[in-house]
Amino acid sequence: MKSAPLLLTAVVLIMPGLAATADPLVEEETFPGAFSGSVLLTNEYVFRGLSQTDDVPAVQGSLDWSHEIGAHAGIWASNVDFAGANIEIDYTLGFGRAIDKFDWDVTAIYYTYPGAVSSLNYDFFEIAGAVGYDFDRVAAWLGVNYSPEYFGDSGDAVYLSGGIDIPLFKVVTLSANVGYQSIDVNDNFGTDNYVDWGVALGATALGFDLSVGYTDTDLPDDQCADGDSCGIVLFSVSRSF
Repeated sequence: MKSAPLLLTAVVLIMPGLAATADPLVEEETFPGAFSGSVLLTNEYVFRGLSQTDDVPAVQGSLDWSHEIGAHAGIWASNVDFAGANIEIDYTLGFGRAIDKFDWDVTAIYYTYPGAVSSLNYDFFEIAGAVGYDFDRVAAWLGVNYSPEYFGDSGDAVYLSGGIDIPLFKVVTLSANVGYQSIDVNDNFGTDNYVDWGVALGATALGFDLSVGYTDTDLPDDQCADGDSCGIVLFSVSRSF
């Protein structure tokens, strides 16, 4: 009986060597495209100016695939704090190209909230289009998202947005964005149509992306989380791989 721990130890010591010499199921070179991913920690998850975690930090992660022809797909996840939902998982499939300093992209996005009661109708689909141009000293972009049936069974919705990125001192980037969200059935969603905006400073250190910013909307306080002010200071740190 005393030999069992020794046998277990031997197996543990030998297995890494076996794993290291085992052939992969699929050679990386034979699979088209390339995979990438990221992990992000933030003091609050904010989507289009509205908190999704009610003053609670969020851990987010993504796994993406892209091909040189412009096709791409991905999966993204975060914790949330909704009635009956604690996690959000989004799936994307799109196509985009860059031509010199101009780029464009069209992406289908499916937002899901696993575990939420189906009658809440949290899951929804969007089609998103975006164009951008790099003016050397500033990069600018414009986007439009359309959903035929938005979050919470709130009818068709359109989100118009735009933003700029300005490099500062070669190590810091100033970003600013503004958007307008229109919703067909405002009572179901819980807010009026609204404008959101944000500013942020970003930098990279030791392979980590750091960001600090502020986001707000023109909604009255009673339409924000728990009647708090919509203005939120955001901090985040992320790592891509």
